[in-house]
Amino acid sequence: MKITRIISHVLSYDMPEVLGYSQQYYAKRSAHLVEVQTDEGVTGWGECFGPGNVAIANKGIVEKVIQPMVLGMDPMDRDVIWHKVYNLLRDHGQKGMPMQALSGVDIALWDIAGKVANLPLHKLIGGAHRDDVPCYGYGMMLRDEPVAELAARFEDEAAAIKDMGFAATKMKVGFGPKPDVKLCQAVRRGVGDEFRFMVDANHCYTTSDAFYVGRALDELDAYWFEEPIAPEDLDGYRELRAGLRVNISGGEAEFNRWGWRNILENRGLDIAQPEVCALGGISEYLRVLALCHAHFTPVINHVWGSAIAVATNLQLLAAMPPLPGGMHPWEPMLEFDTTDNKFRDELLAEPLDIQGQVKANKGRVRIPTGPGIGVTPDMDFIKYYEIDA
Repeated sequence: MKITRIISHVLSYDMPEVLGYSQQYYAKRSAHLVEVQTDEGVTGWGECFGPGNVAIANKGIVEKVIQPMVLGMDPMDRDVIWHKVYNLLRDHGQKGMPMQALSGVDIALWDIAGKVANLPLHKLIGGAHRDDVPCYGYGMMLRDEPVAELAARFEDEAAAIKDMGFAATKMKVGFGPKPDVKLCQAVRRGVGDEFRFMVDANHCYTTSDAFYVGRALDELDAYWFEEPIAPEDLDGYRELRAGLRVNISGGEAEFNRWGWRNILENRGLDIAQPEVCALGGISEYLRVLALCHAHFTPVINHVWGSAIAVATNLQLLAAMPPLPGGMHPWEPMLEFDTTDNKFRDELLAEPLDIQGQVKANKGRVRIPTGPGIGVTPDMDFIKYYEIDA
């Protein structure tokens, strides 16, 4: 079997409302899918992390840089392909967009391997430690409106997500320490005292401001404080973890095993959040997972993007060993964005229906059992939303 073509599909549509996080507002939803074709008619699908113009730039890397390196190679030699691409790109991008581009290709190669073996991805990795996983719903995105109005909206939205059946919820912050604490208090009111809620800052605070917010989260009994400060500030993460009770989480902006080695040896995270569509694909994710567990750091995957990303992460969560083990071990969760996303809800020939599963199964989602990542995209849907790039 040989790789004959690699195609990037960048999809986009106008969202029904403008939403934001601490770094920007956005009015378009996008996704970057990667299709790897072979001479035996087996096709694999993957996804690259990165929205908008980042996706367009990554399309160029996938098709103009990586594709010529691997045409004619056996797609089953995915580790050989991974290291060939990484070594040839080492001088140009050990992190960032080249790794995002490689991630989409690598996921597609694993999808091909599963289809050739007629096995779901979790079987290729070593089996399913669980048949379903709890799912948390995130929402409470930022809007350009007064904080008092947004707090009232957040309280109602948090209550609605709880009522949908999700196991926990996550909110965004980013207006500054004092207004952000008011937003967090509103979410706690919305979900009540016993329900888990998490806070995602998307690295918007200085260390001192993160301590201010973090102490409030301690009082509110938040479950984790995600990316409170810049990902480069490893010392700051270690200080926050030592000084706060709330779990410190992060890592979505880190790439490959070498970057993750630095994070883990620094002991700055309570919960690791690797992003498989960015850090180097499934091949590198498995190495990062092993590093996390070697440091006894639990993992809850960061998930953003289309149904391809969701399905891939479900497979990885199934195959994740319990840490540290026991009759009632600590469990990972699936991250699910509750805001409008056609590329997650309508992309597949047979939708995953995450929200329906959550409602029917007490907050849990079953692992797909089809070969590879277990899902098939609808090509007519892709053609309709694909943009020229």
